[in-house]
Amino acid sequence: MTTNRPIAEVTDPPSLLSEARFAVLRIAVLVPCYNEAAAIAQVINGFRQALPQARILVFDNNSTDDTVAIARQAGAETRHVPRQGKGNVVRRMFADVEADLYVLVDGDATYDAASAPKLIEKLLAEGLDMVVGARKDTAIEAYRPGHRFGNRVLTEFVARVFGRAFNDILSGYRVFSRRFVKSFPAVSIGFEIETELTIHALELRMPIAEIETPYYARPAGSASKLNTWRDGARILRMILRLYQLQRPLAFFSWIGGGLAAVAIVLAIPVVITFIETGLVPRLPTAVLSTGLMLLASLSLTCGLILDNVTRGRQEMKRLFYLGIEGIRRDS
Repeated sequence: MTTNRPIAEVTDPPSLLSEARFAVLRIAVLVPCYNEAAAIAQVINGFRQALPQARILVFDNNSTDDTVAIARQAGAETRHVPRQGKGNVVRRMFADVEADLYVLVDGDATYDAASAPKLIEKLLAEGLDMVVGARKDTAIEAYRPGHRFGNRVLTEFVARVFGRAFNDILSGYRVFSRRFVKSFPAVSIGFEIETELTIHALELRMPIAEIETPYYARPAGSASKLNTWRDGARILRMILRLYQLQRPLAFFSWIGGGLAAVAIVLAIPVVITFIETGLVPRLPTAVLSTGLMLLASLSLTCGLILDNVTRGRQEMKRLFYLGIEGIRRDS
């Protein structure tokens, strides 16, 4: 197993971002919410203190409690997203909100609002497109063992497929540049959106970073909407789907290799019998072996063709990404 690279910790107050520098940037704090009445006021108040000049927008996803009313009372802008699922909410957020910097955070009060200036400072100082707040739990109940194990497995899988860049690919606390947000083609529906955000950055080889931030237990009366097994399976399917789309040659080569191996195993006794007797007594086996080898060749051919298509699509996405004006670091 690859050794995790060290990541920075949030320890010192921001030094680069003065009040004047903050004032010239449009910062949007985006909070996707579903039944977070017990926590949403704490989230809004925390980010109001950490980023007083930022717009705080709560995107409600069909809550049945008082989330919207409490969010408005706390001073946040609220919008409604009728299509259920966090991925659908993030897609609307990124499409509708105009800003220079975007802070994406869950509405469950588990992430540290005071760390936001440090995340933004790193993004601006190093000209990055995404900074992830890697979770460092402050209590046992904050980060359930099942979620921790699933995150570790999925992070290792993504590292082996797309290259290591993060230790916490499922973190819901991230800061983005406008260039990232407006070039992100969100297709996810639910909690797999974090995986898609990560792989989008890796696919376009964007400058990215990770900073360790505190992770707290939910406040009393707040319950997690994440199902370890169901959402873990959906995230794994998303990774496999993106692997097929982004690495088609490798994906179809594995399939072709498996089919070819089975075909060879089936063909060996048939070939031996033919060499010894000049006969092919097991004709169905010979036909099956030939058919599997043809499928293996077809799979490899599909991989080669789709690899060229993928390269062209990545070039177009890269050009579109570069066509979006980035933040001027000397502003």
